[in-house]
Amino acid sequence: MDIKAFTSAVSQIAGEKDIPEHKVVDIIEQAVATAYKKEYREKGEVIKAKINPKSGDVDFWLVKMVVDESNVVFEEEREDDDEEEREDGKVRYNPKRHITLEEAKKINPDINTGEELETLLEKEQDFGRIAAQTAKQVILQKVKETERDMIFTDYKDKEGEVVSGVVQRMEGKNILMDIGKVLGVLPKEEQIPGENYRPGQRYKVYLISVEDTSKGPVILLSRAFPKLVSKMFELEIPEIAAGSVEIKVIAREAGSRTKIAVYSEEEGIDPVGTAVGQRGTRVGAIISELGGEKIDIVEYSEDPEDFIRNALSPAKIYDIEIKNNDTAIVTVPEDQLSLAIGKEGQNVRLAAKLTGWKIDVIPLKNNEQEL
Repeated sequence: MDIKAFTSAVSQIAGEKDIPEHKVVDIIEQAVATAYKKEYREKGEVIKAKINPKSGDVDFWLVKMVVDESNVVFEEEREDDDEEEREDGKVRYNPKRHITLEEAKKINPDINTGEELETLLEKEQDFGRIAAQTAKQVILQKVKETERDMIFTDYKDKEGEVVSGVVQRMEGKNILMDIGKVLGVLPKEEQIPGENYRPGQRYKVYLISVEDTSKGPVILLSRAFPKLVSKMFELEIPEIAAGSVEIKVIAREAGSRTKIAVYSEEEGIDPVGTAVGQRGTRVGAIISELGGEKIDIVEYSEDPEDFIRNALSPAKIYDIEIKNNDTAIVTVPEDQLSLAIGKEGQNVRLAAKLTGWKIDVIPLKNNEQEL
C-alpha cells in the first residue's frame, strides 16, 4: 500500500466527515478484511485486518472463539441458521467460528476459554488488484454509517437543550432547520402560531428528541414547548443557571403568553426582580427571541392562596377561598374582573395551569366592597 496516499486519504476523510482518524483507520481495516474474505475465504469465517501505519503492509488473521466442549453442542452445520446460542444456553459449535480449548492449546498453550485465537493468513499477491474496488465501496458505506452514528450520539446528548437553528426549507407544513451537522424537523404543531419562517432566518429551538432510523437520525425540534422558555431563562440569567434562583413551574400558550413561577431560598435575592432584570432587559431579550410573546414572572409560594394571588397578577385580588376539591374561589373588585380573567380567559387559564388549582373568579359585590 502506498503509505503516503493512505495517510493522506485518512486525513482527508477524517477532516471532511469530522471523524477521528483512528476511527477512519478502523473503518478501512474492516473494509479491507471484508474484501479479502469475499475473494479468498469462506462464508461464516471471521477475518481481521491490521494495517501497519509505518510500512503500509496489511496482515490478515482468521479469528476463532475458544470454547469449552462441556458447554457446546456439536450439530450438523446449517447454512440458514446464524444463531449460535441455543435456548438451553449452550453454543452451537461452528468450525468456521469456534475452536475447542484442547485444539487451541496446541497452537497457543496460554490461551483460555472465551478468548479469541488469531491465526495469521497467507498474503495474496493479487489482492490489491482484485479487492480494491470492493474495499472502496465498503469504506464509503462504513464512513457513512460511522458519521451517522456520531451525529446520533452527539445530538442524543443534547436532548432537552436549546440549540440554534437556521431555516433551510419547508416540506409541507414542516420546517427543516440546519442545527449544525444535520437538519432538524420543526413540525407544524411545534411551531409558534402566527410566526413566519423564511429561509436564512435563525431561531432558538428546543431539541425534543433524537430517533435513529434507517435513513439516519431524525431530530424533532420545538418552538412551542414550555421548556424552551425555561431553558432560555437559564441561558440568559446567571442566577438561574447557578441555581440561586429556581424556576418552579411554567405555563405557556405559545406565541401569546407565558407565566413562569420563580423562587429563591437565599436571603437578599428577589427572584422576580432577578429574572426581570434592570428595566426589564433580561426578560426583554427572551420576549424578543420569542417574537413578542408576553411573559409574566411571578413568585412561587408553598401557600396556595399566596401562589394563586401571585399567579393572577397583574390583577388585584380581594379574597381567595380554598375549597376541598382543588378549587379556589377568587373574589376581585369589579374593575379588576376583566384583568383577572384576561382576554378570552387566558390569564385565569394560565394561572390555573401554573398553580394546579381550578380557579373561579367572581366579582366583588358593591355592598361587600363598602364593608
